[in-house]
Amino acid sequence: MNFVEELKWRGMINNIMPGAEEQLNKEMTSAYVGIDPTADSLHIGHLVSIMMLKHLQRAGHRPIALVGGATGMIGDPSMKSQERKLIDEETLRHNQECIRKQLAHFLDFDSDAPNHAILVNNYDWMKEFSFLNFIRDVGKHITVNYMMAKDSVKKRLAANADHGMSFTEFSYQLLQGYDFLYLYEHEGCRLQMGGSDQWGNITTGTELIRRMAGGEAYAITCPLITKADGGKFGKTESGNVWLDPKRTSPYKFYQFWLNVSDEDAAKYIKIFTDLNQEEIAALEAEQQENPGARALQKRLAEEITVMVHSRQDYEMAVEASQILFSNKAADVLHKIDEDTLLSVFEGVPTFEVERAAIEAGTPMISLLTDNAAVFASKGEMRKLTQGGGVSINKEKIADPNMAVSTDMLLNGKYLLAQRGKKNYYLLIVK
Repeated sequence: MNFVEELKWRGMINNIMPGAEEQLNKEMTSAYVGIDPTADSLHIGHLVSIMMLKHLQRAGHRPIALVGGATGMIGDPSMKSQERKLIDEETLRHNQECIRKQLAHFLDFDSDAPNHAILVNNYDWMKEFSFLNFIRDVGKHITVNYMMAKDSVKKRLAANADHGMSFTEFSYQLLQGYDFLYLYEHEGCRLQMGGSDQWGNITTGTELIRRMAGGEAYAITCPLITKADGGKFGKTESGNVWLDPKRTSPYKFYQFWLNVSDEDAAKYIKIFTDLNQEEIAALEAEQQENPGARALQKRLAEEITVMVHSRQDYEMAVEASQILFSNKAADVLHKIDEDTLLSVFEGVPTFEVERAAIEAGTPMISLLTDNAAVFASKGEMRKLTQGGGVSINKEKIADPNMAVSTDMLLNGKYLLAQRGKKNYYLLIVK
C-alpha cells in the first residue's frame, strides 16, 4: 500500500513537503502526530490525525503518538483566540494513560513487528531542560522574523490587537519544533503529520532539524474537517463527541455518525474507515439508487462505532435506535444499560417517585396520576387504557389498576410510561 496515494484518494492531504513521498517509498519511515493531553479522552476532532497514523502503520511505516505534556502546559496559539488553562503533571499523566488505551483501538503498540507504534510524552525530555539552555542551544537557530511570518502568529496578533500574544504562546512553535528534532535524533523520525493549521509549527521543526542536525525531515498536513452546512465538525448541542463511553455513550456516538448529511457521509467514510475504494464506490452507488436507505451513513456509523467501542456496543446502539418503533422494544429496554437508556430518552419529561410507592405495589392508575402527573386525571387514564393507548416499558397495559412492582424497573430504578403513540415519560425511582 502506497501511503501517500492512500491519503490522496481519501481526501486527507492538504499540503505535502517536497521529498516526503520519496522518503516514504524508499524505506520504512517513522512519523509522528502530536496530541493535546488537556482531557482524559480524545474526541472525534482528533480522529483525522489518528487515522493518518493508522493508515501509516497499515502501509508498513512506524507511527509515533506524541502526547504533548510539556506543550499542553502552554497551549498552541493556532486557530485559538484565547490562552488555555494550564494543567499539572499528575493530571497530564492520568490523561496520557487514558489516551494510550484509546489509541490502542487504532494502532498496534504491543506486537514485535518492526513498525509497532510507540507513545511518547514531550514532558519527559523538556522537564529537565532549563530556560537558559533552551534559548541558548535551540532559540538561537530560529529568528524572530521567521517565527513572526507564520500564519498562526499573524492571525492571532491581528485578531487580538488589544491583548496581543504572550511570550509563552509565541514560544510554542519553537517547543514543537524541538520535539521534532528530539524524535529525529532519538527515534529516527523523519515525518510529522497534523492538521493544516499545524503547517507553520511543523515546518519550524524541519528547519530546526536542517540547521541543528544537518538532516532532512518532512511534513504532511490534512485538511481541517468541515461540515457541508458550514457548521463545526464534531460539535453537538451538548459539546464535543468524545471517544470515552462515559462522556459520550456508544449510542450517542453511533447516532452522531448515523445522522450526518449525505454529502458529509460520502466524505467521512473515506476519512474515518479502512474501507477500500471498491467498497466505498459500491456504497455510493447504493446510496444514489436509494438515498432513503442511507447505506453510507449506516456503514460509516457501524465501522467507526466498532473501531472506537466494540461490535457489542454497536449492536446495542442499533437495537436502542429501534426502541421507539420495534416489536422487540420491551426486550431491548430490559437489556440496555443506564447510559444508553438515558441517551435514548434524553429530553423526555421526568418524574421522581419514592421507592416505597413501588415496593407497596401502588396501582398503576394512582402512580401515573398522584405520584407522577403523566395523566391529568384517573378518568383520562382509564379511557386511554381501554383504547390500548397506555404502555409501561413499551408493553401495553390492559388494567389501569394493576399493581406496579420492583420487577418492572429498568436498571433497578426507571419506569418508562407511554401515553398515546408519541408521548413518553421517564419515572425515576429514588
